[in-house]
Amino acid sequence: MQKEKKFISLVVYLHDVENYIEYFLDKVLPVCDNHFQEFEIVCVDDGCTDDTIKVLKEYIEKKQIKAMVNVVRMSFFQGLESAMNAGRDIAIGDFVYEFDDIFVDYEPDMLLKVYEKLLEGYDIVAARSKGKLRLTSKVFYAIYNATSRAKGKIGPETFRLVSRRAINRIKSIGQYIPYRKAVYMNCGLKNTTISYESKDKDARVKNKIVTSERTALALDSFIYFTNAMEKISAILSGVFLFVTVCMGVYVISDFFNSNKPVEGWLSTMSFLALGFFGVFALLTIILKYLSVMLNLIFRQQRYLVADIEKIVVK
Repeated sequence: MQKEKKFISLVVYLHDVENYIEYFLDKVLPVCDNHFQEFEIVCVDDGCTDDTIKVLKEYIEKKQIKAMVNVVRMSFFQGLESAMNAGRDIAIGDFVYEFDDIFVDYEPDMLLKVYEKLLEGYDIVAARSKGKLRLTSKVFYAIYNATSRAKGKIGPETFRLVSRRAINRIKSIGQYIPYRKAVYMNCGLKNTTISYESKDKDARVKNKIVTSERTALALDSFIYFTNAMEKISAILSGVFLFVTVCMGVYVISDFFNSNKPVEGWLSTMSFLALGFFGVFALLTIILKYLSVMLNLIFRQQRYLVADIEKIVVK
């Protein structure tokens, strides 16, 4: 069988996964070794506190892996997006596989299906499980897609393959990518997703690896890529404006009836409603201003790498 001549990079996120790393490598490496002439593995150590890297080194030595293996050690735990940005910047492949986690609920040949789809003219191809999603994930994607400033819609992804052209396009947008999935979807290049039947329909729900830091990432994504906060603020401003108008109408109508409310109640409530309207109206303006300022932050590099170690088989 003739092997593909394109150089492939596998960027793998690692954080306290010593019990999973061998299984992941057993599934992924044979596919790469059998179908690609050359490939490299870029393992991003995001502050591992267990024996993940030790197990990785022992596996590479035991299996006599001849591919280039680089371990990128982050200076401290910096989270998925920052760590994967570092791995992406170090990878040199024509095409780059991104594994945000090493949980495998797919058949290994899914890697080839994604690669073959990319060769049809796409620059970003993702693999997505048809299995169940957590309720929180469903809510996040629904709100995100409803309030996104861009046309592209995002969804759950297991891993993705990105062309060098797409990576260069992303780098031209900004050095720091706060949420790669959203940027890839809206970078202007052709992208698609391939769905697969998970070996366990409940796998993504039960998997604990992918739950870390998701809440913080979700909040960051809403701020960076959607106008959800602006809409919420505008809606609250409208509500309090409506309350203020109603209170004004009530005050005027009070002059024409004999029912007298508690003294000072109407003026106090009117003042509070008008005050809240002013606060949320101002907040809407501030959030709009901050969305512009965030574009400037986009261009700053936001990760720190301690060192890069090459693992060489003896």
